[in-house]
Amino acid sequence: MRVGVVGTGISGLTLVDALADRGIDVVAVESRAEAGGIVRSQRIDGRVVELGPQRLRLTPSIESLVDELGLNEQLRIGDDDQPLYIYHNDALRVAPLSAREAVTTSLLSPLGKLRILAEPLTAPAKPDETVDELLVRRFGRQAARRYMGPLYSGLYGTDPREMLYEYSLGRALDNAGVGRSLLWWVAKRVVKGRAAPPICTFDDGLGTLTGALYEAHSDVIDLDTAAVEIRGHNGSVDVDADGGFEIVTETGSEIVDEVVVTTPAPTSARLVEPLDTDLAATLERFRYNQITMVFLDSDFDREGIGALVPPDGDLPISGTTWNASFLDRDRLFTCYVDPNSDPELPNRTDEDVGELAADAFEELTGAAATPIGVHTWTPGMPAYDGSWTAMDDIKPPEGLRFCANFVGRPGIPGRIRSAKRIAREIGERE
Repeated sequence: MRVGVVGTGISGLTLVDALADRGIDVVAVESRAEAGGIVRSQRIDGRVVELGPQRLRLTPSIESLVDELGLNEQLRIGDDDQPLYIYHNDALRVAPLSAREAVTTSLLSPLGKLRILAEPLTAPAKPDETVDELLVRRFGRQAARRYMGPLYSGLYGTDPREMLYEYSLGRALDNAGVGRSLLWWVAKRVVKGRAAPPICTFDDGLGTLTGALYEAHSDVIDLDTAAVEIRGHNGSVDVDADGGFEIVTETGSEIVDEVVVTTPAPTSARLVEPLDTDLAATLERFRYNQITMVFLDSDFDREGIGALVPPDGDLPISGTTWNASFLDRDRLFTCYVDPNSDPELPNRTDEDVGELAADAFEELTGAAATPIGVHTWTPGMPAYDGSWTAMDDIKPPEGLRFCANFVGRPGIPGRIRSAKRIAREIGERE
């Protein structure tokens, strides 16, 4: 068996690694000059900045990769015993991430805190319920609008009132093993002493991980090689007629028995259109949100993981990460801007967005900041809005698989688990 992998973000790289471990012949193509997808790091003014995720949790799957790739000496453990803040009524208020913070935070009123305790008695999710509707019904308006909604939706740049619970938060909770009550699930973890894995990064950034994965398998990964289309072997639109697939690139093609596509939905749609027009039309339905990241230099010295700005807030940013505080990245802070927080974002220049974010950071923290870099991701983050009902209609032909955020959990640990599962399934078929 020969397997083709399209895209070498963390999903594609992990898949190549897992298939190679099983002795399966694999080839991967990547349109960019470097592997890693959104997990990329660079230096600006001598400081490490992350163009994608700002940190990881050292889950068992991540720890296993770190050991396998010999990266332990470069691993940096962050200080996650610091508060996360919510910007509410022109002030930073502690998000209740622990029992102590739940009691002491000024984010919620006494009645708002008591209302959360009724969650185990409320009915489960209803059909077509939005994230906002479910959270308000189960936890009360204060907790939902000031804390829980922004904590989840801020990752994706979508208003919780536009996110369908079943296709977003509901799937995340199911994958985490949360049962009937989120409150009971949290309480049981506290009783059992199951703490979250520590926050981590690497001395030279998270790109260290993806860079090491690429180096381990560079002999089977073709960089600067954009896939143009995927079709049946010998150009047939019927995969069963000749067996296998042809991955057509700008410079040639690869003949494989099975193919795994790891690219975002818009790119995946273009690739599979010659093979299955109905499947391509389904993938084109998914919406993504542009995300712009602004890297700031500031002498702000308050301890914290960062701060979230609820959708109805007055600031044109969705949140900030305080890299200087919990990762000891000298004077470095990251701001996030999306069309939900700033509807004019698509029309702004990088310079405009940088100034906008610096002004918002100063209003948020009281400290002046200077933009040192701007990076925009398009298509960006999954919107998880009503367009994501398309998840139910994905029916790829036999031998074609997707390992991407539109068929599984987002986030690096989720992508790694998905890739290893697919490698296992392919290995069992060989």
